[in-house]
Amino acid sequence: MSAYPALVMGALCAAGGVAGFARTRSIPSVVAGVGVGALYLWSGDSIRKHGPNGLEGALGASALLLLSSLPRAAKGPVPATLAITSSIAGAYYGSVVYNLKNSPL
Repeated sequence: MSAYPALVMGALCAAGGVAGFARTRSIPSVVAGVGVGALYLWSGDSIRKHGPNGLEGALGASALLLLSSLPRAAKGPVPATLAITSSIAGAYYGSVVYNLKNSPL
């Protein structure tokens, strides 16, 4: 399992939230972008250090991002890209969590 998808998604979400704020002065954009980005970054760090709940945090951040961007996906390339990348990250971390829960120890 790799922490890189969570770390990349975290950096992109945080940068996107700040860019959205700089462009439109949207407070919800910066709060959501930095918030979800921070959750992804924490999860990536936890996965990298083999800490608790990192995989679940990355899966939760992916679900949160997908649920928030899916209703707006048809409105432009940014929400559509967020929906696609969060789906991919969610599928990856969902698969990892599922396989770990169902593996014989």
